[in-house]
Amino acid sequence: MKQKPGWVLPDLKEAQKRTTNTIDRIDTFTIPEAARMMGRGKKYFISTYGCQANERDSETLAGILDELGFVPNETAEGSDVIIINTCAIRQNAEEKVLGEIGNFKRLYRENKDLVIGVCGCMAQEEGLVETLLTKYPQVRLLFGTHNIQELPSMLYSCMVEGKKVVKIYSKEGEVYENLPVHRFGTFKAWVNIMYGCDKFCTYCIVPYTRGKQRSRKMSEILKEVQQLKDEGYKEITLLGQNVNAYGKDMDNEQDFATLLEEVAKIGIPRVRFTTSHPWDFSEEMIDIIAKYDNIMPFIHLPLQSGDDDVLKLMGRRYTKESYLALYDKIVNTIPNVSVSTDIIVGFPNETDEQFEHTLDVVRYCKYDNAFTFIFSARPGTPASRMHDSIDMETKRKRLAKLNKTWNDLALEKNKAYVGRTVTVLVDGLSKKNEKVYSGYTDTQKLVNFKGENIQPGDFVEVKITEAKSFSLDGVAV
Repeated sequence: MKQKPGWVLPDLKEAQKRTTNTIDRIDTFTIPEAARMMGRGKKYFISTYGCQANERDSETLAGILDELGFVPNETAEGSDVIIINTCAIRQNAEEKVLGEIGNFKRLYRENKDLVIGVCGCMAQEEGLVETLLTKYPQVRLLFGTHNIQELPSMLYSCMVEGKKVVKIYSKEGEVYENLPVHRFGTFKAWVNIMYGCDKFCTYCIVPYTRGKQRSRKMSEILKEVQQLKDEGYKEITLLGQNVNAYGKDMDNEQDFATLLEEVAKIGIPRVRFTTSHPWDFSEEMIDIIAKYDNIMPFIHLPLQSGDDDVLKLMGRRYTKESYLALYDKIVNTIPNVSVSTDIIVGFPNETDEQFEHTLDVVRYCKYDNAFTFIFSARPGTPASRMHDSIDMETKRKRLAKLNKTWNDLALEKNKAYVGRTVTVLVDGLSKKNEKVYSGYTDTQKLVNFKGENIQPGDFVEVKITEAKSFSLDGVAV
């Protein structure tokens, strides 16, 4: 791969560095005069992979494109700009992205003015960028998580000057306020409260792709939440890579429990947050959640492993004992709480006994939901350099056993809902059946139900008639 003048390529060693430098906070967004309305009469399409942080970034990308005069297109066909916003957590996500980019090659052959751009966490990986530059010439724009705000000038270089733009910063990062936003939802919204991560779990690429932990000012967050309430939003989710570490990078002793309470006081009907880290989960947080009815009784509490030695190798900073003590505190303090988790099986050299320790925790906690994965080595992380003696067939068997265990327990918990009436915030018609509505309870249970004259965004009382492992069925009352 030959680097061209003006290209800025990713560097994982640079991305790993952490300093005590003051975080820059930038409150203004301006569009270069030459780029104004360059999208007039043109369409854009954004394809998003990964977590809620990526979804929220795509809303910012869409907001900037709107400001440039582009209009959204529902498909890639007929678009003038296609942006693929990527996730770097798992190998299969990378394969899907490359497959989609390959499919777009036909569109580029038909329209040489088409700008295909790739951004997000995957663009921060050295190997992936090299692959894109050497094997996918249809990609004319590559940028990372730290320079979304430069989209107008980058697009101008591509569309007007005919350049191929590669601009991926590897740095700690800044906090940008007041960037344009095109909300994809009309009654649910994501609210970033912080960016980046300093935990450096040994399997995780996020601290390299997202930069240093940096919290937004509480006043700016509360202003955004108030605006969403004024616009009629019914539910917000506070976002952070480790959301409950909010404020630990600031000097004014702000913390997540305080922020959570101030957000609840604004009066949005439903407040959620994700993703929390057991290490940073304070008793004050638990008490605040229990205190306010509009903070939803649903906690996502990643376990990753139930074995102390594996947890130490993962760099997770807690033990099985401390995790279970926290779990007990949560379920004993917060009424009607539900808990979900993340679990990795087949971490390098995980023994059968260590895997059984994970199953022991699953049986104890009886999670309402679990996101389970076979360990995926991400290049550049410490875990990717660990020798691994476990064959893939063993890992697959463990995953199957884990999934059967938690699925059976989740079904058992869901059966307790049968006969109860729950409040559902309606998303709309079910994707599988146009005669059925779907939405979520306060405990994040998916409910499919029958009813009449119901609109997305309505709160509806639903009597549960049947329980499944992943959802509930019912009838509006």
